[in-house]
Amino acid sequence: MDIADVKNISIIGAGNMGHQLTLVCALNGFDTVCTDVNGDILKKAEDFADTYLKERVKKGKLSEDDAKDVRSRITFISGLRDAVDKADYVIEAAVENLELKRKLFADMDRFAPAHAILATNSSRIVSSRIADATGRPGKVCNLHFFNPALVMKLVEVVKAPHCDRETVDVSFKLCEKMGKIPVLLNYEIDGFILNRVLGALAKEALWLYEKGIASFEDIDKACLYGAGHPMGPFRLMDLTGIDLEYYIKNEAFRNSGDRADLPSPGVVERFIKGDYGEKTGRGWYDYSENAK
Repeated sequence: MDIADVKNISIIGAGNMGHQLTLVCALNGFDTVCTDVNGDILKKAEDFADTYLKERVKKGKLSEDDAKDVRSRITFISGLRDAVDKADYVIEAAVENLELKRKLFADMDRFAPAHAILATNSSRIVSSRIADATGRPGKVCNLHFFNPALVMKLVEVVKAPHCDRETVDVSFKLCEKMGKIPVLLNYEIDGFILNRVLGALAKEALWLYEKGIASFEDIDKACLYGAGHPMGPFRLMDLTGIDLEYYIKNEAFRNSGDRADLPSPGVVERFIKGDYGEKTGRGWYDYSENAK
């Protein structure tokens, strides 16, 4: 398969990453289907798409005709079979749970056309742990976008041992057609490139906070005004989701058995309360109307 053959893209998962990827694909000319098992999340994704496109028109970034054209390329649908049955490329953006992903990929393999590439957006679960759940391991890879996907340019493309060269080449070119900047990893490694760097920073920041050495606000300020980062590690955690941090760290612990890989007490406390960050109105910071 060549990049010219990729015309229909399916996004599996309509959460914070999935609904943005849906717009990224449609804005760049692809017919895009988005699905989720949760009807409420799927409805929110559809509302987000409509609101986003209207705002782009108001800001003069899109004409009304262009916005209508983009919207016509997006379909929100509840069933996985119908979501992938015409797909040339599938991007899974579900929660970071290996068993769930293996089940999804087995189902996607049954329902998607034989030529379709099946990619996972996971930054922690490498595709070699998923590929054997399908009958097309050579067409399974990691294609890791960054949040917010509508803004962030970087995409990590991972060349796993089972990946066909064609899969890697098409994935790389697909990112470029989406207006992204892809980077290639020649080998699988947990966390890939950027998250390994950011993970080391977050681990140290959480240690400083848990030891009472500094408040999370001051640690963020140090990163902003001392290192020139666009946001500190705690603010970034709120943006990407404290629940995601919780799941990733637990998955790391299951793999290693090292208690140092467990989520920090502050992360666990907020996860239990349901304070996941921006999307719930509270995380490390308060995003409620009263706080504003």
